[in-house]
Amino acid sequence: MDMLFILHPQHTAFDFAGPAEVIHMAAQAGAPFRLRVAGPQAECVNSLGVINRVDALPETLADDTLVFLLGTEDEPRDYATPAALAIIDWLQAQFDPARHRLACICSGALLAARAGLLDGRRCTTHHALIEMLRDWAPRAQVLENRMFVEDGSVFTSAGIAGGVDLALAIVERFAGGPLATQVARRMVIYLRRTGADPQLSPWLAHRNHLHPAVHKAQDLIARDPAADISVSEIAAQVHVSPRHLSRLFRNEAGIGLLDYRHALRVELARQLIGQGQSVERAAEGAGFASARDLRRVWKQHAAGTPGRPLD
Repeated sequence: MDMLFILHPQHTAFDFAGPAEVIHMAAQAGAPFRLRVAGPQAECVNSLGVINRVDALPETLADDTLVFLLGTEDEPRDYATPAALAIIDWLQAQFDPARHRLACICSGALLAARAGLLDGRRCTTHHALIEMLRDWAPRAQVLENRMFVEDGSVFTSAGIAGGVDLALAIVERFAGGPLATQVARRMVIYLRRTGADPQLSPWLAHRNHLHPAVHKAQDLIARDPAADISVSEIAAQVHVSPRHLSRLFRNEAGIGLLDYRHALRVELARQLIGQGQSVERAAEGAGFASARDLRRVWKQHAAGTPGRPLD
């Protein structure tokens, strides 16, 4: 899967470096991603004055390519340059929402708006640019107070650091939650969320801590949520007592160890049901003793029912 970052003069350095590093590390860890960088001119100077040498804008886009658009420091000026206009023309000619995906980092959503790619979509951007996005994309549903928004083939994020959150969500979406968690831990990223933000995936939730024993325990559970491994066995592998691990888990992760495993099992069951398995088979595949047990635990961790799950 091609991950194509489009660079333009004066793009914000971290809008590129942060999400690109997430994608790069995910690819190193086995995600089926190919990181590419292109732009309307051979050399693009970013917001820090660093010159990036890039490939020309491709004449065609492979199916399933995910195109990243980046923010800038002075949107009215920078998105009216010949280079930005060339990107807009290229997007209108090459980007097909039915075949391609789009990720807008921060004010990159404004560039997408200029190309008409947000019409009819739910989207967001930096909080200071919400009204500008509404003006530039009057047919879009612009949402406030969101870290990122996914609507079909289009992803948009809020401020600069929100691009990293979005990139992790993209890794989870296309390469799985455990791998996204692995990347987040390698980058020592604190996953920022408030009650107004999109619900955090169970694979990434409860990771806002730096305690190594708890992270190791979470890794063991996430590697195979359906596995019948006891608290004592997990504690032995992370070299603490079972009682101390239970206390650490709740203090550091903010959830009990068994509740954490149940949340991952429910998510695994949801995925299996989404793949066409019956509730009974999904319950078995996710480590539950029966479909009845799945339904009981589902009520505690997810909306709807196993037969009719809600997003």
